Amino acid sequence: MEKELVTELEALATKIRINSIEAIRKVGAGHIGGSLSIADLLAVLYGKQMVYDPKNPQWEKRDRLVLSKGHAGPAWYSALSAVGFFPEEWLWTLNDGGTKLPSHPDRIKTPGVDATTGSLGQGTSLAAGIATGLRMQGSKSYVYLIVGDGELNEGQCWEAFQYLAHNKLNRCIVFIDENKKQLDGLTQDILNPFDIAEKMRAFGFSTQKVKGNDLVAIDQAIENCKKVTDQAVCIVLDTIKGQGVKFFEEMDANHSVKFANEAVQEATDEALAELRKGRA
Repeated sequence: MEKELVTELEALATKIRINSIEAIRKVGAGHIGGSLSIADLLAVLYGKQMVYDPKNPQWEKRDRLVLSKGHAGPAWYSALSAVGFFPEEWLWTLNDGGTKLPSHPDRIKTPGVDATTGSLGQGTSLAAGIATGLRMQGSKSYVYLIVGDGELNEGQCWEAFQYLAHNKLNRCIVFIDENKKQLDGLTQDILNPFDIAEKMRAFGFSTQKVKGNDLVAIDQAIENCKKVTDQAVCIVLDTIKGQGVKFFEEMDANHSVKFANEAVQEATDEALAELRKGRA
């Protein structure tokens, strides 16, 4: 990847982080940790890999994205606004009454959203169904499925994965955000996931594991997936909850953050200033 494009993707990832934090803070609380851990992935997808047209969100030749971990909706909305699906001002209405940006994605309300998600596990089946339909139509479009590691506690994920693998639906690229935390604590303490990459291989997937903050590695992993024709494909992203913002990375309870006290507000101001400084 050319250095200039890497710089552009870094700027996009930073913008996604800044706007995700600002939108959630305006609400007063929200899913910061899991939003920030997929910011780099979203930057690669919307900055390079995905085929889409912001002026025609229903374009039949578009790629589809299914955010099964729907609580990370603020990051997705930030990416969509950054590439022109809707005005940035919409972000400041997150979760308000009558908003077009509910806390979890809704395909009826938000331009660029192809699947309503948030009930964990269900997005995996939706993506499998979309990929099946596209194959039946002879479409060459891709489906990008983003799943959380805590979400893998849901048996529905593994049913969908088995279906994807059995049918060799190689145009549905599965991303597992392994940020190692979920609502109640560490994934290894709540329900040990063991080696996720090895489990996916056992399920029949061609599987890679890369650092989730390495834009070049993520892009190359996607390119590798697109060369696979006889297997389902998966990329496990080794991430940190709150990735890219030290204050949120180090916060114990960073699945959903409340901005109810002055210390959190001040630390957030400092974090945002650092992000903006880095982008400049």
